[in-house]
Amino acid sequence: MIDPKWKHDTVLLQEAVSALDVLAEGIYVDGTYGRGGHSALILEQLSVNGRLIVIDKDPVAIEHARARHADDPRVFVWHGSFRDFPEALSAAGVTDKVDGILLDLGVSSPQLDDAERGFSFMREGQLDMRMDTSRGDSAAQWLNRADEAEITDVLWRYGEERFSRQIAKEIVRSRVQHPLETTTQLAELIASVIRKREPGKNPATRSFQAIRIKVNQELDDVEACLQQTVDSLAPGGRLVVISFHSLEDRIVKHFLRDVSSPPRLPKGLPIMPEFAQPPMKILGKASRASDAEVDANVRSRSAIMRVGERTA
Repeated sequence: MIDPKWKHDTVLLQEAVSALDVLAEGIYVDGTYGRGGHSALILEQLSVNGRLIVIDKDPVAIEHARARHADDPRVFVWHGSFRDFPEALSAAGVTDKVDGILLDLGVSSPQLDDAERGFSFMREGQLDMRMDTSRGDSAAQWLNRADEAEITDVLWRYGEERFSRQIAKEIVRSRVQHPLETTTQLAELIASVIRKREPGKNPATRSFQAIRIKVNQELDDVEACLQQTVDSLAPGGRLVVISFHSLEDRIVKHFLRDVSSPPRLPKGLPIMPEFAQPPMKILGKASRASDAEVDANVRSRSAIMRVGERTA
């Protein structure tokens, strides 16, 4: 029986797997296993000769993947960041190019709903926020060590928080007597600083997002991963990325634009030389969750999916 903490509504499930255009004997990478919704649907379309490499930073997600797919020789489970997916392919003994890479970015519902993980300002818990709890500094450790300028920069750059300076100043002032330890402690501190609130939004929303991104190096991971996908995909292979906030989506959008655009060449060339052909093309427009999916799962409302295909 699956632990209730492992329950998760996979966003854009059918749409994402359909965009992969799964080949029965293909090789696929699910770089963000979560609770395995996308992986399960991919496996339904793979033959006995297909391969699926599943990756996740979260040790709990990895535990789930190993328990669920222990008897499936098609599946290789790897604990780590999707930015290092070539290492996972090597560990799995895969030397061929892959036919699809799927990234479902952001935090999973089990991570948000488990107070012990420290992702949510709505639940009392230790101020951790690490996706990989086996390594790195927690949010509390970073906040209690970083200087005011660094905290200000993170809150503004990753959370676009207008009150970043005031919040950082209060964190540095208050931690002298009361080091930050819990989610509610931080949320209450932020609420005491932000007097003018955005309608329908908790005042801690932007700061918690920014700190989570910093602690997990989320944007760095996305950029590093995307740069490696071109060389790893087989001709016709698909890259499918689901983002949940504008900072992630901007990185994905600009990457796909750059790798699908030919280089600037002198005017008057009669034909486009082969070396100047872009390595990928964008497939369709960005997709969002349907109204029905948003009604059923409010966390899908900010999801946006982009798809690219290796051309040669």
